Amino acid sequence: YQRSLAIREQELGANHPDTAQGLNNLALLYYSMGRYEEALPLFQRSLAICEQELGTNHPHTASSLNNLAGLYYSMGRYGEALPLFQRSLAIREQELGVNHPDTATSLNDLAGLYQSMGRYEEALPLYGRSLAIYEQALGANHPATATSLNNLAGLYESIGRYEEALPLYQRSLAIMEQELGANHPSTAIGLGNLANIYGEQGRFSEAETHLYQALTIFVQAVGQEHPYTTETLNRLGRLVQRALQANQTAQLSDHPLTQHLLQALRDSLNP
Repeated sequence: YQRSLAIREQELGANHPDTAQGLNNLALLYYSMGRYEEALPLFQRSLAICEQELGTNHPHTASSLNNLAGLYYSMGRYGEALPLFQRSLAIREQELGVNHPDTATSLNDLAGLYQSMGRYEEALPLYGRSLAIYEQALGANHPATATSLNNLAGLYESIGRYEEALPLYQRSLAIMEQELGANHPSTAIGLGNLANIYGEQGRFSEAETHLYQALTIFVQAVGQEHPYTTETLNRLGRLVQRALQANQTAQLSDHPLTQHLLQALRDSLNP
């Protein structure tokens, strides 16, 4: 990516749209590696070129705005992310149409920001619109539709509306299993989310089963040390603790790890 960018700058010029794309590609790589401070000036330069060379309302400008906003969001700089997400959405609605998949992406991203800011009532209709567009434009069984279902379910979970979250998580998981495979990390994430709802509803046996399925996938796909794996283990520990507090340990399995966690909790309560 660095070589490609250098060639583009030399052959096409520092302000050419293709140079902006090269900057964007390198920034996305840094972003995916968690190297946010290195990604930031590249996204900013890419956006400046797009605005100057293509215009402030060009779809490529909207993409650059969305990428920079996403970085600010990941850095916790919500105040800087918000106007960029809003501008990106406005451009896409105007230039691509209100039912375009890219518009759905902007709606989804803006909703996610509102959710993180605790502005749930503003997030809810945006998630709903995003889901409707994906279902219509890409199909009811597309992975993007599954992600959208998952996000809407996550919002319902955040505000304690578990009965509404459950069927959305179930639909999302079914799509992931069908389209990506039973052993895909996204499927494991779906299993974990569904386990959360079952746990909230006191359905500890179902929650435990789903967590072990997720754990098996994560260990195989990303390894024992990956945050996804360790977080799933932590969730299992919290589930066992909740079952103990609710006097529902009879719902739990005889799995050695479950029994080990249960014994450790009992020992800590009765030293």
